Amino acid sequence: MYKTQTLKNGVRVVSEYIPYVRSVSLGVWVRTGSRSECKKNNGISHFIEHMLFKGTTSRTAKDIAESIDCIGGQLNAFTGKEYTCFYTKTLDTHLDIAIDVLSDMLFSSRIDQRDIDVERKVILEEINMYEDSPEELVHDILSELVWAGDSLGYPILGTSESLNLINRQEILDYIYNNYTPENIVIAIAGNFDYTKTIDLIDSKFGNWNTNNHDQCNYTVTNFNSDIIVKFKETEQAHICIGFEGIEQGDDSIYDLLVVNTIFGGGMSSRLFQKIREEKGLAYSVYSYPSSYQKAGLFTIYAGMNPSQLNEVVKLIFEEIHVLTQNKIKEEELNKAKEQLKGNYILGLESTSSRMNSIGRSELLLNKIRTPDEILDRINLITVESVSNIIDRIFESKKIGISVVGTIDKDLDFKKLIQYSV
Repeated sequence: MYKTQTLKNGVRVVSEYIPYVRSVSLGVWVRTGSRSECKKNNGISHFIEHMLFKGTTSRTAKDIAESIDCIGGQLNAFTGKEYTCFYTKTLDTHLDIAIDVLSDMLFSSRIDQRDIDVERKVILEEINMYEDSPEELVHDILSELVWAGDSLGYPILGTSESLNLINRQEILDYIYNNYTPENIVIAIAGNFDYTKTIDLIDSKFGNWNTNNHDQCNYTVTNFNSDIIVKFKETEQAHICIGFEGIEQGDDSIYDLLVVNTIFGGGMSSRLFQKIREEKGLAYSVYSYPSSYQKAGLFTIYAGMNPSQLNEVVKLIFEEIHVLTQNKIKEEELNKAKEQLKGNYILGLESTSSRMNSIGRSELLLNKIRTPDEILDRINLITVESVSNIIDRIFESKKIGISVVGTIDKDLDFKKLIQYSV
């Protein structure tokens, strides 16, 4: 059973009590990420995520780490395009320590210049590491391409150029403008005493007030159809083909999830069976949807020998053609729905995943759907609703393609998209 409570300063607390576990997961969700940035300060949200672990007025960086390590817990954070999350997972008897550490990090971080200079080097190395992972890089390049000119396409890590421009005052200003009570959701899932926990959270977060009451509001993002190639010395060529997808909050996402399950979402999917199992042309081939505020993307990825690039692309578009012409039959739809429901329920078996689910949902949608409500929505998916979403996604001429690898420079890349015309 979910509970939602808003503290007097606007901080929202969402929780799910799970009495049969001994752990509790706690997350502080901030509604700011790379989409809230500009080109000059791109990467600042992720930079701040790092800085909050560098020490407070009462704890060193080592103290922060040891405070959770010594009780056998987990402490970490991640930054996305539309949010940043700082989270812990501990035994239920140590929830008070987790709340104390996270509130200390949020309100009392020193943000010292020396730490900024050190952490800047760490993040630059993180960017270098990412550049050396073409199978990951190709996805970011696709985002930059299809949302060119919009902050939604900015890399979460930033660039070496933008990171070198970020100074201490800009970090402090960004925190002031974006780390506001209205932009915060605290999510808890696990075994805990509700009244005591709310009182403790209120004592740590309830007196936090700011004169700034700005909230993130994103505008509609235009989809840019184009192709981009990044030549890189690799053994494989990596390609992403992107179609305009479904925005966050649109119930059609469930229909798209079923289509994805059938088309490229697993080992039994059409893409995997055709390209890997039958043809042996790729080790990794899959598809997935991404949903954001007023924007969405449906991505198909494949990694293969550069000499097989044209053949793999041709097969992908052949499968798209079969999907758009023949749609999905009732029997296949029912199997996909059961697979989707099973994956969803199994994914909720940890307090961490439940905390993530309710925290992200409250932060971005201002509502939480129960597992039963989501299962009911999946059950409502029909052959007709799936056919409509197939036409909506694949009949559009809005297609972006990114390629990374050791590609023949004489190759006519326009041929890569001839199959979609």
